[in-house]
Amino acid sequence: MQDSQYQETLDWLFQQFPAYQKVGASAYKPSLDNCLKLASFFGNPQDNLTFIHIAGTNGKGSTSSMLASILTETGMEVGLFTSPHIEDFRERIRVNGEMISEEEVIAFCDKIKKLNLDFEPSFFELTWVMALVHFCNKTTNVCVVETGLGGRLDATNIINPILSIITNIGLEHTLFLGNTLEQIAFEKAGIIKKSIPIILGESLPETLSVFQKKANECHATLLLAEKKKVKISAFFPLLGDYQVKNYKSVETAIDYLNTIGFQITELSIEKGLKNLALNTGFRGRLQVMNQEPLTIMDVSHNYDGIKATLESILKINKGTLRIIYGTSSDKDIESIFSLFPKEADYYFTEFTNERSAKLIQLMEKSKDFKLKSTFFLNPKEALKIAQTTVKKEDTILIFGSFFLLSDFF
Repeated sequence: MQDSQYQETLDWLFQQFPAYQKVGASAYKPSLDNCLKLASFFGNPQDNLTFIHIAGTNGKGSTSSMLASILTETGMEVGLFTSPHIEDFRERIRVNGEMISEEEVIAFCDKIKKLNLDFEPSFFELTWVMALVHFCNKTTNVCVVETGLGGRLDATNIINPILSIITNIGLEHTLFLGNTLEQIAFEKAGIIKKSIPIILGESLPETLSVFQKKANECHATLLLAEKKKVKISAFFPLLGDYQVKNYKSVETAIDYLNTIGFQITELSIEKGLKNLALNTGFRGRLQVMNQEPLTIMDVSHNYDGIKATLESILKINKGTLRIIYGTSSDKDIESIFSLFPKEADYYFTEFTNERSAKLIQLMEKSKDFKLKSTFFLNPKEALKIAQTTVKKEDTILIFGSFFLLSDFF
């Protein structure tokens, strides 16, 4: 009974309030008004919580999860808000790794239904306020919050954090955030608050001045994580050079947090990294699913993320690289295909989410770029065929979208 009621609630959530995860652009609400109104119905829980706010084009999920896991190992109650989910909606809202219960999701949505709202909050706004209520109920000590889109007008930006982090800037969601790196940086810089330190994971000539200007206006200390020297030891659990960049932001955050009363030890850091999946549910970032043949899944989905993923995989791969790829139709497929190595074998596929790019799109691009390709309507069928011809030294890489990975779970 509970399972069916939970599924009915999720169906209502997705149907009543379109999710960007499902329908894309039409779900985006570029204003904080709805979220502020919605939070007020629940007593403004954001005013009673402590936050670390993380934005960026790529790496914000990894950075959020590493930091949350390390904080969990200090003995605190740590909230974590991330998106999107891979398998279960409840992955988005966790305390010390434990997902919000189905009962709480149902109860929150029941309250929303009874409010008879005179406005239409987005799926993301509802999910975010649900997280705030949950974090209050769990009396969290600190909440690590990943933005959805952008920063300035992102629903999560109703908070006043003790620390903000912007991982990096790349061209993404240009329909909403702008067509240049400077315009996107301006939107991300919207999470910088008065007198609250801001950590910048990676600076570019085009964007650094944008962040410096905003930080100066807010009298906020700007900390450059890329200058941080870190020693990556054997317990570091993540593949990929780009994760070292994310970890620099994490260590820079730890340094600051320890100056304001946190007690984050080397042991907490080591245990936090070792227990990353347990403490946060972290997965899908260069995640090794099988050793023979080496099979890796990754959620990278935009140009910069895919570039970093492929650079890492090409260092690991010893034989033929076999790529299973599916993407959302709103991605810059032309630019992404320009990154694909010609010597790999490609297994292009659609996925079940309605935002999936269709095979005809992928066929056209594959032909334009002269890639050795086969095409599948079903991702699992693509993997099955890839596994029939794979050699021991080959690598299978499955990537292109959170939605693609969700079809395997």
